[in-house]
Amino acid sequence: MDLQTQLKDLQATTVAKLKDIRHENVKDLQDLKVQVLGKKGSLTELLKGLKDLSNDQKPIVGKMVNEVRDVLTAAFDDAAKLLEEAAIEAKLAAESLDVTLPGRPIKQGNRHVLTQTSEEIEDIFLGMGFQIVDGYEVEKDYYNFERMNLPKDHPARDMQDTFYITEDILLRTHTSPVQARTMDQHDFSQGPLKMISPGRVFRRDTDDATHSHQFHQIEGLVVGENISMGDLKGTLEMIIKKMFGEDRKIRLRPSYFPFTEPSVEVDVSCFKCGGDGCNVCKKTGWIEILGAGMVHPRVLEMSGIDPEVYSGFAFGLGQERIAMLRYGINDIRGFYQGDARFSEQFK
Repeated sequence: MDLQTQLKDLQATTVAKLKDIRHENVKDLQDLKVQVLGKKGSLTELLKGLKDLSNDQKPIVGKMVNEVRDVLTAAFDDAAKLLEEAAIEAKLAAESLDVTLPGRPIKQGNRHVLTQTSEEIEDIFLGMGFQIVDGYEVEKDYYNFERMNLPKDHPARDMQDTFYITEDILLRTHTSPVQARTMDQHDFSQGPLKMISPGRVFRRDTDDATHSHQFHQIEGLVVGENISMGDLKGTLEMIIKKMFGEDRKIRLRPSYFPFTEPSVEVDVSCFKCGGDGCNVCKKTGWIEILGAGMVHPRVLEMSGIDPEVYSGFAFGLGQERIAMLRYGINDIRGFYQGDARFSEQFK
């Protein structure tokens, strides 16, 4: 058999073998390619016969060798693609997946209602020139209580019973420690201190519709020269109007907090009945919203601030309380249960 005939037979035989290879036998395709086109393959062996041909035959057969190599290389490439496609189809069939079905949309989440409420409140204060200061959730008893005019034997500590890690380390009961730390660092020669301290706080309490062992607070503090109760009232009025509407009014009732003197509870006129009395305000026309007062001179002294020169006011409000009033939420536990149906109401 002459060389040209052998080349034709090799091409025909190889193409026929390629058609018989199944997708699960990819190794057979690789082995066949080595046998035919490899360094020691059939085509290489046939090339060795070129030396025995006449000078007239060598270019003709050489050209034919190149053509056969090109044809077989393309055939192997095509066979590899077909095997890959067949393997994918077999896998899809095994998984019973209909790729012609329309895709399922992926639900997009939204920020938690507490996050939205906190950001809205923070934006109000930023617009009033306040700075936002973060603090530690695990705090020293000294900053959490003593710096707030609550020594170790003070009975008012029972109002904020909390989780102690050691005798002197606890989970903070309010964000007031951030204010104490900030007062220690503030340079009053550069101007008054105006800050809010948002964050999570913890108190040993029974979990029910209106109480939780953890909740969120935003406490505010202003300290400077000639700060008065009138400044506090004007600031609170602006905050309430921004959060609940321009027609809202506030009233201040005497109260007691160890770290402020005088202290007040702040009520807002009911946004449902306008002050006429309804089930939301318990027929009083007013809703208790936050606590506030003038910073106690002793608190200023513990930060090295002269209360004869400087004065200030402080206030604290809860994000959960604000959100519950604004959106008519009647159970605080909904904020923490991770139910997507709850969060989707506040997009």
